Amino acid sequence: MADADDVPIRDESIRLGQFLKLANLIESGAEAKSFIADGAVSVNGEVDVRRGRQLREGDVVSIDGGPSARVVREAAL
Repeated sequence: MADADDVPIRDESIRLGQFLKLANLIESGAEAKSFIADGAVSVNGEVDVRRGRQLREGDVVSIDGGPSARVVREAAL
């Protein structure tokens, strides 16, 4: 798995489709739905076809083994 960029989230979890957009791995919700349905998205190295999958800190998401992003909690101010 390639090195992942850390992408901070505000809450304890985020849905897979939302995270793909937040991490700039895709451009739109429709694109996220298509990529996920086609089995092109992996979470922690395993394909996941659930757009509503809840991601938590430490999860790593990648598209077709290419760009990847790691969920991290946003630091409290």
